Amino acid sequence: MAAKNQPQGQDTNALLQVRREKLQNLQEAGRDPFVITKYDVTHHGMEIKDGYDELEGKEVSIAGRMMFKRVMGKASFCNVQDLSGKIQAYVARDDIGEEAYKDFKKYDVGDILGIRGVVFKTKTGEISVHASEVTLLSKSLQILPEKYHGLTDTDIRYRQRYVDLIMNEDVKETFVKRSKIISAIRKFLGDKDFLEVETPMLVSNAGGAAARPFETHFNALNEDLKLRISLELYLKRLIVGGLERVYEIGRVFRNEGLDTRHNPEFTLMELYQAYTDYHGMMDLTEEMYRYIAKEVLGTTTITYQGTEMDLGKPFERITMVEAVKKYAGVDFDEIPDTEAAKKIADEKHVEYEERHKKGDILNLFFEEFVEEHLIQPTFVMDHPIEISPLTKKKPENPAYVERFEMFMNGWEMCNAYSELNDPIDQRERFKEQDANAAAGDDEAEHTDEDFLNALSIGMPPTGGIGYGIDRLCMLMTDSPAIRDVLLFPTMKSLDK
Repeated sequence: MAAKNQPQGQDTNALLQVRREKLQNLQEAGRDPFVITKYDVTHHGMEIKDGYDELEGKEVSIAGRMMFKRVMGKASFCNVQDLSGKIQAYVARDDIGEEAYKDFKKYDVGDILGIRGVVFKTKTGEISVHASEVTLLSKSLQILPEKYHGLTDTDIRYRQRYVDLIMNEDVKETFVKRSKIISAIRKFLGDKDFLEVETPMLVSNAGGAAARPFETHFNALNEDLKLRISLELYLKRLIVGGLERVYEIGRVFRNEGLDTRHNPEFTLMELYQAYTDYHGMMDLTEEMYRYIAKEVLGTTTITYQGTEMDLGKPFERITMVEAVKKYAGVDFDEIPDTEAAKKIADEKHVEYEERHKKGDILNLFFEEFVEEHLIQPTFVMDHPIEISPLTKKKPENPAYVERFEMFMNGWEMCNAYSELNDPIDQRERFKEQDANAAAGDDEAEHTDEDFLNALSIGMPPTGGIGYGIDRLCMLMTDSPAIRDVLLFPTMKSLDK
């Protein structure tokens, strides 16, 4: 990394060696920075800037990474960067002592310093700390990227996120905002009496979604296990157990490809609420999205890559059949059976598999012709039963189920059901999924006998939702790729 970012003509190895020699000299002189265990910080840089009127002339202690140093004889300036940002320090020989000043002049950009001093303004009006004491807290033995070019190589940024966070202020702000988004979700749900719970990641049957799982082996039990692909089936067990409102925020794992919106491990939030249905879940989703936007962004209007989306207006609600009719010009209510659906798919050049039924083909039409148009917040309702094995049928039309997906910016943002609580019906749906798996569908679910047992004990009418946290963070931080909102995205190993 360092060599790519150094000015031409400088020998990086020589520069690195100089830093190691500086450390060795400090250690031999009994001033090893790595033996220091703590430093009392009284203020962050932004606190000092924001509170200057109250702090002028008062002593503060700051700590952070030195990002810039300019030595001017008996006095110098440096910038120290902490979590809140950068603040300038004025360091003079006569104030910190001759030996300490000699040491300071040898410190390198990247070193971590503690500075005690008085708050003041320079002649140019910059709020600064007039140092009375400088302490080297950690010696940087690596070279940060050259400041004018920064760290721009995307691959290195993702692999060395620690350097990315140091060099790119907007990256740090993205992850601070991500933390605030998750905190806002917890606050919103806590105020509505939802309990946050934790469920297993290692499972014998990875269900609750259409996805291919990762597989592993547990030596102690000599048993093959899978990493979970959703949170659903365990959370529903808790509804059976009488925990009427539950949610979990956690990692799930799907053995799928990498692209700008997919990472094989990602953060999902699922919630389940007894005694409501998918209409209740729509109301909850609309309210929650507005709340998060106001809490984190201060507005209900989101601008993503130049496209404005308004969370303040009522979200559109449309059935999947209506959406396909609107954008593809095909009315699936007029298509009698699977054979007719395949015929119209051939005419519209929509690819399908032999095993697909009418409902599967309706969903393929939706993906092909509709999704890209759903820019403003939209609830797409009433999916075909073929793609919804865990969802209650619509009583008036059992070919469809009480399910919705919310879309923004052409992306699926969440998936919600009136949950299926009939154990007999659920067993039949599992049988169909087992048949699909036997026919080669590696994303099909499998019969889960313990879950069926739970349903047999009795689950109340329940609404449930799964939210993709990473896509929400992408929208609210204006990040073009999912890797930009994952601190450590999945990358191919460099030695492969």
